Amino acid sequence: MGTTKSKNSSKLKWFLRAILIIIGGFITAYGLETVLIPNNVSDGGITGLSITASQLTNLPLGILIAILNIPFIFLGYKQIGKSFAIYSVIGIVSLSAGTVLMHHIPAILEGDTLLITVVGGIIIGFGMGLALRNGGALDGIDMLAVLLARKLPFGTSDLILFLNIFVFIIVSTVFGLKGAILSGIAYYIASKVIYIVETGFSGSKSYTIITSEPDEMVDTIRDRLGRSATYKLVQGAYSNEKFKEITCVINRLEETKMKEIIYEIDKSAFVIVYDVSEVKGGNFKKHDIH
Repeated sequence: MGTTKSKNSSKLKWFLRAILIIIGGFITAYGLETVLIPNNVSDGGITGLSITASQLTNLPLGILIAILNIPFIFLGYKQIGKSFAIYSVIGIVSLSAGTVLMHHIPAILEGDTLLITVVGGIIIGFGMGLALRNGGALDGIDMLAVLLARKLPFGTSDLILFLNIFVFIIVSTVFGLKGAILSGIAYYIASKVIYIVETGFSGSKSYTIITSEPDEMVDTIRDRLGRSATYKLVQGAYSNEKFKEITCVINRLEETKMKEIIYEIDKSAFVIVYDVSEVKGGNFKKHDIH
Protein backbone atom coordinates (compact mmCIF):
# COMPACT_ATOMS: atom_id res chain seq x y z
CA MET A 1 0.00 0.00 0.00
CA GLY A 2 2.80 2.40 1.01
CA THR A 3 4.84 1.50 -2.10
CA THR A 4 1.87 2.17 -4.42
CA LYS A 5 1.23 5.54 -2.77
CA SER A 6 4.93 6.42 -3.12
CA LYS A 7 4.92 5.50 -6.82
CA ASN A 8 1.79 7.58 -7.46
CA SER A 9 3.34 10.53 -5.63
CA SER A 10 6.53 10.16 -7.70
CA LYS A 11 4.55 10.06 -10.95
CA LEU A 12 2.55 13.15 -9.95
CA LYS A 13 5.75 15.00 -9.06
CA TRP A 14 7.30 14.02 -12.40
CA PHE A 15 4.17 15.15 -14.26
CA LEU A 16 4.00 18.51 -12.48
CA ARG A 17 7.69 19.15 -13.15
CA ALA A 18 7.22 18.34 -16.83
CA ILE A 19 4.25 20.74 -17.03
CA LEU A 20 6.25 23.55 -15.40
CA ILE A 21 9.19 22.93 -17.76
CA ILE A 22 6.80 23.09 -20.74
CA ILE A 23 5.40 26.39 -19.41
CA GLY A 24 8.98 27.66 -19.02
CA GLY A 25 9.74 26.73 -22.64
CA PHE A 26 6.67 28.58 -23.93
CA ILE A 27 7.40 31.66 -21.81
CA THR A 28 10.95 31.78 -23.22
CA ALA A 29 9.61 31.38 -26.76
CA TYR A 30 7.18 34.25 -26.15
CA GLY A 31 10.02 36.53 -25.00
CA LEU A 32 12.08 35.65 -28.08
CA GLU A 33 9.32 35.96 -30.67
CA THR A 34 7.46 39.01 -29.35
CA VAL A 35 10.26 41.11 -27.84
CA LEU A 36 13.83 40.26 -28.82
CA ILE A 37 13.86 38.87 -32.36
CA PRO A 38 11.47 41.46 -33.92
CA ASN A 39 13.80 44.18 -32.61
CA ASN A 40 17.01 42.56 -33.91
CA VAL A 41 18.12 41.42 -30.46
CA SER A 42 19.26 37.86 -29.85
CA ASP A 43 19.88 35.61 -26.87
CA GLY A 44 23.09 33.90 -25.78
CA GLY A 45 24.07 30.25 -25.92
CA ILE A 46 22.73 27.73 -28.42
CA THR A 47 19.51 29.73 -28.73
CA GLY A 48 21.52 32.73 -29.91
CA LEU A 49 23.33 30.62 -32.49
CA SER A 50 19.98 29.19 -33.63
CA ILE A 51 18.52 32.69 -34.05
CA THR A 52 21.54 33.76 -36.12
CA ALA A 53 21.37 30.61 -38.28
CA SER A 54 17.63 31.14 -38.79
CA GLN A 55 18.21 34.70 -40.01
CA LEU A 56 20.90 33.52 -42.45
CA THR A 57 19.15 30.42 -43.82
CA ASN A 58 15.43 31.27 -43.38
CA LEU A 59 14.97 27.88 -41.68
CA PRO A 60 12.42 27.84 -38.83
CA LEU A 61 13.98 28.80 -35.51
CA GLY A 62 12.27 25.91 -33.70
CA ILE A 63 13.89 23.30 -35.94
CA LEU A 64 17.36 24.82 -35.50
CA ILE A 65 17.00 25.00 -31.69
CA ALA A 66 16.05 21.31 -31.61
CA ILE A 67 18.85 20.20 -33.97
CA LEU A 68 21.68 22.27 -32.45
CA ASN A 69 20.82 21.12 -28.93
CA ILE A 70 20.92 17.38 -29.72
CA PRO A 71 24.66 16.94 -28.94
CA PHE A 72 24.24 18.81 -25.68
CA ILE A 73 21.29 16.68 -24.59
CA PHE A 74 23.51 13.62 -25.06
CA LEU A 75 26.24 15.42 -23.12
CA GLY A 76 23.78 16.17 -20.31
CA TYR A 77 22.74 12.52 -20.23
CA LYS A 78 26.36 11.36 -19.89
CA GLN A 79 27.49 14.02 -17.41
CA ILE A 80 24.41 14.79 -15.28
CA GLY A 81 21.97 11.91 -15.65
CA LYS A 82 18.98 10.39 -17.39
CA SER A 83 16.25 12.42 -15.68
CA PHE A 84 18.02 15.70 -16.48
CA ALA A 85 18.31 14.67 -20.14
CA ILE A 86 14.60 13.72 -20.30
CA TYR A 87 13.49 16.97 -18.68
CA SER A 88 15.80 18.92 -21.00
CA VAL A 89 14.30 17.20 -24.06
CA ILE A 90 10.84 18.25 -22.82
CA GLY A 91 12.05 21.82 -22.31
CA ILE A 92 13.86 22.16 -25.64
CA VAL A 93 10.93 20.62 -27.57
CA SER A 94 8.59 23.07 -25.79
CA LEU A 95 10.83 26.00 -26.66
CA SER A 96 11.08 24.84 -30.28
CA ALA A 97 7.31 24.32 -30.60
CA GLY A 98 6.65 27.65 -28.88
CA THR A 99 8.78 29.61 -31.37
CA VAL A 100 6.88 27.98 -34.26
CA LEU A 101 3.45 28.68 -32.75
CA MET A 102 4.28 32.26 -31.74
CA HIS A 103 6.28 33.28 -34.79
CA HIS A 104 3.46 35.39 -36.26
CA ILE A 105 2.41 37.08 -33.00
CA PRO A 106 3.03 40.85 -33.31
CA ALA A 107 5.82 42.40 -31.26
CA ILE A 108 4.62 43.76 -27.92
CA LEU A 109 7.44 46.33 -27.79
CA GLU A 110 9.19 48.35 -30.47
CA GLY A 111 11.68 51.20 -30.63
CA ASP A 112 12.83 51.67 -27.03
CA THR A 113 16.04 49.60 -26.97
CA LEU A 114 16.53 49.79 -23.20
CA LEU A 115 12.97 48.66 -22.49
CA ILE A 116 13.28 45.87 -25.07
CA THR A 117 16.44 44.41 -23.51
CA VAL A 118 15.08 44.66 -19.97
CA VAL A 119 11.63 43.21 -20.70
CA GLY A 120 13.00 40.57 -23.08
CA GLY A 121 15.70 39.54 -20.57
CA ILE A 122 13.14 39.27 -17.75
CA ILE A 123 10.73 37.14 -19.79
CA ILE A 124 13.27 34.65 -21.14
CA GLY A 125 15.09 34.58 -17.78
CA PHE A 126 11.85 33.68 -16.01
CA GLY A 127 11.10 30.92 -18.52
CA MET A 128 14.59 29.42 -18.42
CA GLY A 129 14.74 29.72 -14.63
CA LEU A 130 11.42 27.89 -14.30
CA ALA A 131 12.79 25.03 -16.39
CA LEU A 132 16.07 24.84 -14.44
CA ARG A 133 14.25 24.97 -11.09
CA ASN A 134 12.31 21.88 -12.12
CA GLY A 135 15.29 19.85 -13.29
CA GLY A 136 15.58 20.65 -17.01
CA ALA A 137 17.44 23.05 -19.29
CA LEU A 138 16.46 25.00 -22.40
CA ASP A 139 20.00 25.63 -23.66
CA GLY A 140 22.99 23.33 -24.02
CA ILE A 141 25.89 25.75 -23.58
CA ASP A 142 25.83 25.39 -19.78
CA MET A 143 26.32 21.62 -20.14
CA LEU A 144 29.34 22.22 -22.39
CA ALA A 145 30.81 24.63 -19.84
CA VAL A 146 30.42 22.05 -17.05
CA LEU A 147 32.29 19.45 -19.14
CA LEU A 148 35.09 21.86 -20.14
CA ALA A 149 35.53 22.97 -16.52
CA ARG A 150 36.55 19.39 -15.68
CA LYS A 151 39.22 19.42 -18.39
CA LEU A 152 40.51 23.01 -18.15
CA PRO A 153 41.78 25.16 -15.24
CA PHE A 154 38.78 27.53 -15.39
CA GLY A 155 35.50 27.80 -13.50
CA THR A 156 32.12 27.00 -15.08
CA SER A 157 30.92 30.62 -14.94
CA ASP A 158 34.14 31.84 -16.61
CA LEU A 159 33.69 29.32 -19.42
CA ILE A 160 30.02 30.26 -19.92
CA LEU A 161 31.09 33.89 -20.30
CA PHE A 162 33.96 32.93 -22.63
CA LEU A 163 31.73 30.75 -24.86
CA ASN A 164 29.08 33.46 -25.06
CA ILE A 165 31.64 36.01 -26.22
CA PHE A 166 32.01 33.89 -29.37
CA VAL A 167 28.23 33.58 -29.63
CA PHE A 168 27.78 37.37 -29.57
CA ILE A 169 30.59 37.83 -32.12
CA ILE A 170 28.61 35.53 -34.43
CA VAL A 171 25.38 37.40 -33.55
CA SER A 172 27.05 40.67 -34.61
CA THR A 173 27.45 39.34 -38.18
CA VAL A 174 23.65 39.35 -38.53
CA PHE A 175 22.37 41.97 -36.08
CA GLY A 176 25.40 44.28 -36.19
CA LEU A 177 27.51 45.53 -33.29
CA LYS A 178 24.57 47.36 -31.68
CA GLY A 179 22.41 44.24 -31.86
CA ALA A 180 25.19 42.12 -30.33
CA ILE A 181 25.67 44.59 -27.45
CA LEU A 182 21.91 44.69 -26.77
CA SER A 183 21.84 40.89 -26.95
CA GLY A 184 24.61 40.74 -24.36
CA ILE A 185 22.67 43.08 -22.05
CA ALA A 186 19.49 41.02 -22.45
CA TYR A 187 21.44 37.84 -21.73
CA TYR A 188 22.96 39.38 -18.58
CA ILE A 189 19.52 40.43 -17.31
CA ALA A 190 18.15 36.98 -18.11
CA SER A 191 20.97 35.31 -16.13
CA LYS A 192 20.11 37.39 -13.05
CA VAL A 193 16.40 36.55 -13.35
CA ILE A 194 17.26 32.85 -13.75
CA TYR A 195 19.16 33.01 -10.44
CA ILE A 196 16.22 34.67 -8.66
CA VAL A 197 13.72 32.14 -10.03
CA GLU A 198 15.97 29.21 -9.09
CA THR A 199 16.75 30.38 -5.55
CA GLY A 200 13.66 32.45 -4.77
CA PHE A 201 13.45 35.83 -3.08
CA SER A 202 13.46 34.24 0.38
CA GLY A 203 16.96 32.74 0.18
CA SER A 204 18.95 32.31 3.37
CA LYS A 205 22.37 33.36 4.63
CA SER A 206 24.85 31.21 6.53
CA TYR A 207 27.04 33.07 9.03
CA THR A 208 30.34 31.61 10.24
CA ILE A 209 31.63 33.59 13.23
CA ILE A 210 34.87 33.28 15.20
CA THR A 211 34.70 35.44 18.30
CA SER A 212 36.24 35.77 21.75
CA GLU A 213 32.69 35.77 23.18
CA PRO A 214 31.09 32.67 21.61
CA ASP A 215 28.65 31.86 24.42
CA GLU A 216 27.31 35.40 24.69
CA MET A 217 27.06 35.59 20.89
CA VAL A 218 25.00 32.39 20.64
CA ASP A 219 22.74 33.38 23.56
CA THR A 220 22.08 36.82 22.04
CA ILE A 221 21.35 35.37 18.59
CA ARG A 222 18.87 32.97 20.19
CA ASP A 223 17.22 35.66 22.35
CA ARG A 224 17.02 38.45 19.77
CA LEU A 225 16.67 36.51 16.52
CA GLY A 226 15.10 33.29 17.72
CA ARG A 227 17.74 31.30 15.84
CA SER A 228 19.81 28.41 17.13
CA ALA A 229 23.48 27.96 16.22
CA THR A 230 26.14 25.26 16.25
CA TYR A 231 29.68 25.18 17.59
CA LYS A 232 32.77 23.71 15.96
CA LEU A 233 36.16 23.67 17.64
CA VAL A 234 38.87 25.20 15.43
CA GLN A 235 42.52 26.13 15.89
CA GLY A 236 44.44 29.05 14.43
CA ALA A 237 47.26 27.94 12.12
CA TYR A 238 49.56 30.78 13.18
CA SER A 239 48.70 31.33 16.86
CA ASN A 240 47.68 27.72 17.64
CA GLU A 241 44.92 29.28 19.73
CA LYS A 242 41.70 27.28 19.95
CA PHE A 243 38.32 28.86 19.21
CA LYS A 244 34.64 27.99 19.09
CA GLU A 245 33.47 28.60 15.53
CA ILE A 246 29.76 29.53 15.37
CA THR A 247 27.55 28.63 12.42
CA CYS A 248 24.05 30.09 12.11
CA VAL A 249 21.58 30.15 9.21
CA ILE A 250 19.14 33.07 8.99
CA ASN A 251 16.81 34.48 6.34
CA ARG A 252 17.71 37.62 4.40
CA LEU A 253 15.36 39.85 6.40
CA GLU A 254 17.28 39.09 9.60
CA GLU A 255 20.70 40.00 8.18
CA THR A 256 20.81 43.61 9.40
CA LYS A 257 19.90 42.54 12.93
CA MET A 258 22.54 39.80 12.85
CA LYS A 259 25.23 42.33 11.88
CA GLU A 260 24.14 44.59 14.73
CA ILE A 261 24.43 41.73 17.24
CA ILE A 262 27.92 40.78 16.05
CA TYR A 263 29.12 44.41 16.14
CA GLU A 264 27.71 45.01 19.63
CA ILE A 265 29.27 41.89 21.18
CA ASP A 266 32.61 41.68 19.38
CA LYS A 267 33.65 44.36 16.89
CA SER A 268 36.77 42.36 15.96
CA ALA A 269 34.92 39.06 15.31
CA PHE A 270 35.98 37.19 12.18
CA VAL A 271 32.85 36.69 10.04
CA ILE A 272 32.22 34.81 6.77
CA VAL A 273 28.82 35.06 5.06
CA TYR A 274 27.53 32.60 2.45
CA ASP A 275 24.44 32.68 0.25
CA VAL A 276 22.23 29.64 0.89
CA SER A 277 19.73 28.77 -1.84
CA GLU A 278 17.83 26.12 0.10
CA VAL A 279 17.51 24.86 3.68
CA LYS A 280 15.94 21.51 4.55
CA GLY A 281 15.54 19.48 7.70
CA GLY A 282 17.30 20.12 10.97
CA ASN A 283 16.07 22.83 13.32
CA PHE A 284 15.84 25.89 11.06
CA LYS A 285 12.47 26.90 12.53
CA LYS A 286 12.55 30.14 14.54
CA HIS A 287 12.20 29.99 18.31
CA ASP A 288 10.18 32.52 20.27
CA ILE A 289 12.04 35.79 20.80
CA HIS A 290 12.24 36.88 24.44
